[in-house]
Amino acid sequence: MKKMSFLDKLKKENEEPMTQKSKKSHIPFRLNLLFFVIFGLFVALIVRLGYLQIAEGQEYAQKAEENSTLKIKSNAPRGQIYDAKGNLLAGNKANLAITYTRGKKVQTKDLVPIANKVNDLINVPADELTERDKKDFWLANPENLKAAQKRLTDADKVDEKGNKITDEGTLYVKTVEKVTPEEINFDEHTLQAATIFKRMNSVGELNTAFIKNEGVTQDEIAIIGEHTSEIAGVSTGMDWDRDYPSDTDLRSLLGKVSSQKAGLPAEEADEYIAKGYELNDRVGTSYLEKQYEDILQGQKAISEVTLDSNGKIVTQKPVSEGKKGENLKLTIDTAFQAKVEQVVREQYQQLLATGNAAYSDGAYVVVMNPKTGAVMAMVALDRDPATNELTSNPLATINKAFEPGSVVKGATISAGYEQGVITGNDVLIDEPLQIYGSEQKSSVFNKVPGNQIPLTAEQALEYSSNAYMMKLVLKMMNTDYQYNMKLPYQTGDPTLFNVLRKTFGEYGMGVSTGIDLPGESTGISNKDFDSDAAPMPGHLLDLSFGQYDTYTAMQLAQYASTVANGGTRYAPHVVEGIYDNKSDGSLGELKEQTKPKELNKVDISSEQMQLIQNGFYDVVHGNGVFTTGKYMQGAALDIAAKTGTAETNVGEHITVNSNVVAYAPYDDPEIAISVVLPHLTSESTRPNQSMVTAIVNAYAEYKAQ
Repeated sequence: MKKMSFLDKLKKENEEPMTQKSKKSHIPFRLNLLFFVIFGLFVALIVRLGYLQIAEGQEYAQKAEENSTLKIKSNAPRGQIYDAKGNLLAGNKANLAITYTRGKKVQTKDLVPIANKVNDLINVPADELTERDKKDFWLANPENLKAAQKRLTDADKVDEKGNKITDEGTLYVKTVEKVTPEEINFDEHTLQAATIFKRMNSVGELNTAFIKNEGVTQDEIAIIGEHTSEIAGVSTGMDWDRDYPSDTDLRSLLGKVSSQKAGLPAEEADEYIAKGYELNDRVGTSYLEKQYEDILQGQKAISEVTLDSNGKIVTQKPVSEGKKGENLKLTIDTAFQAKVEQVVREQYQQLLATGNAAYSDGAYVVVMNPKTGAVMAMVALDRDPATNELTSNPLATINKAFEPGSVVKGATISAGYEQGVITGNDVLIDEPLQIYGSEQKSSVFNKVPGNQIPLTAEQALEYSSNAYMMKLVLKMMNTDYQYNMKLPYQTGDPTLFNVLRKTFGEYGMGVSTGIDLPGESTGISNKDFDSDAAPMPGHLLDLSFGQYDTYTAMQLAQYASTVANGGTRYAPHVVEGIYDNKSDGSLGELKEQTKPKELNKVDISSEQMQLIQNGFYDVVHGNGVFTTGKYMQGAALDIAAKTGTAETNVGEHITVNSNVVAYAPYDDPEIAISVVLPHLTSESTRPNQSMVTAIVNAYAEYKAQ
């Protein structure tokens, strides 16, 4: 180590005091700067706190209050359904109820003491609980849960690949399996507590469930009110059930409403939730209740709940009572509906008594206003073939389809006009037709080969000429009839089928009628042109006179209406209007009238439509020897109609569909009617015509009242 010289030592001694002095001079300045910065920050903090407390204190206090006070919604009574005269068909029956509104952060373990307490206070009959329901209740007790979790083996805690299971839901399912039958062998009192628990646990945060909504007594309401501080979230309120005070066969037409327990239909839950519904909301699930759900569903009542720091509800008070749903008034008067059903039932019973309906499905009738589409009656009697018991099922008029027979011939002539193969009251020769590969096809009144009868279009309707309709189709093929001819169309070519069906659709046959009810059938369009079918050359001809496709009674009534009003197809509707409520909840003032909905006009001239109407009139009032509808003469109102007989089979039994479409009075139609009597063994008594006559007479009597 090198020794320091005397000069170096002296230099060092002279430098040290200057360094220390320099350091000492800088320390006070830095400290002062630091203290100044800190002081400034404190001043800014104090100013900010003061501003928040004084200037914005009220706003933040309000936000804090909002965090602990929330609003919840509960269902309002559903709108009611009335008939055309204002008679109540579907109403609401109010019930006292015990409810539970779930707070925030509420776990299943928190529900157990509440359920047990409520069970000690009131009587809640036990549901039919599943094994899983019972296990969930048993496991909601933390001690029971721990005991069951200890039973999980190492193998239970890993998946198929040997990885540790971290998903709590998967582990819980395995834990459920460890609960023994003895542990869920509950007595009746415990089953009641488990029922209450299940109902409470069925809703999410800030949603409300009914603990009990049937048979709640005033004493139970009082008891719950006295103990609300001990049973967080439990309250009293009102519920309702659908009530049907009128004994009417329209019950199925009204539809159904889901229960609070069932809530939203699973397949439509997402759609409803997007509209603001909750999972346990009750909604219409079929027919009118479903079709008009948006109208019938009321505006929910609002309650204000206060939560404690744990998210439990400590107080609950009503803010808004909500608003009952709006009401529907139907186009159907139950008194007229009953008259029509009486006619149909009595006359069909006669067919059963004579054996003529031994293989029949039942009877199907629709009455509607041809100028508006308003449905006035929907009567359907389904027959039990084993007992002959008749069940009222109005919906069968829109979802059961049968071969129509010759009633379609007005539409076939219309197709001839549209295709230009005839233009007016053209004459064609009625004669039996022999088509290659088919049996002879002929009109009922002219089956002798070679016998030729010239007919106008009007006469073809009056006599119900099959040959006239078939020759129209041949003209559409640009050919004339020759004995044993082959039809000039290729198998698999749907062109002419589509031509006829397009025109039939203009009258409502084979297409949706547009009725304001879900579940409508459009009938069956047979596929003679399908490549995998075994087509017969004559099927296209069969279609022309109603022996191929099938239609519903509602479709045929729309067809009759379209002819009656001169060619405008209106959508049938069963709701006359939407009404509000009076202060007592009954039917109020009209809010929205259902307007006639025009779907299309038939693509023929008014003169051509008049010829079809003339033919319909002559069906009843003609004097020809082959006039088909004379049994409808003498009714209270002049009837125009088209009869139809379709040859059918039930097993090995030969049967007929005895049908008719009609309207009255002829000169200013007020009603259009379809009657479908499928699979009769005989129609020698003209039951279709007898039924129409009686219905027209019933309408005249009803109108005169």
